[in-house]
Amino acid sequence: MSEANTIESQTAKAKKMMLWFGMISITMTFAGLTSAFIISSSRPDWLDSFVLPTWFTISTISIILSSVFFQLAKIKLDQYVRVSLPENINIYLQRNNVNIFLGLTILMAVTFVVSQFLGFGEIISQGYYFTGPESSVTTSYIYILAFLHLAHLFAGIIVLSVVTTRFNKQKYEKNKLGFEMALIFWHFLGALWIYLFFFIKYFS
Repeated sequence: MSEANTIESQTAKAKKMMLWFGMISITMTFAGLTSAFIISSSRPDWLDSFVLPTWFTISTISIILSSVFFQLAKIKLDQYVRVSLPENINIYLQRNNVNIFLGLTILMAVTFVVSQFLGFGEIISQGYYFTGPESSVTTSYIYILAFLHLAHLFAGIIVLSVVTTRFNKQKYEKNKLGFEMALIFWHFLGALWIYLFFFIKYFS
């Protein structure tokens, strides 16, 4: 292995380690918050009968679909990279397929965000605010968990936009590391929300 390849391999390992460290840190943050959620559920003022708005179910479906579409984009990217003849019409079809699935991923991500805010609107319409006399411990925790996840998801949407831009600038034909890391992070965000969704449904 040449020195250049060795440096590239070491750089890739370092970037992946940073990504995993970041995801572990995020996981620990949410583990602490959900632990506090469980402890608080024993309080006498806890809303035992609170039901999550249907919009949160829709957002869960949309983020699952976004992960599916992103994975399909990766499969199409692998197929595109394997095409070696520029004059082959398949290369253009494969590029279009990658862009279609990346576009669907972003669309589902936006759907997730919109449905989340519609869900918050429904909670507010029930008379539960984040703070103040019309708030409750139960809904305040839900606001914190959902908004904190949304903050990380916004970062994920920025990453998606960068990935789409870089793909169309043909940056992943020789090195797909950035695409692969974005895919891992997006799957992580999806899995994290699924965990939060069922956790809140069970304990609220």
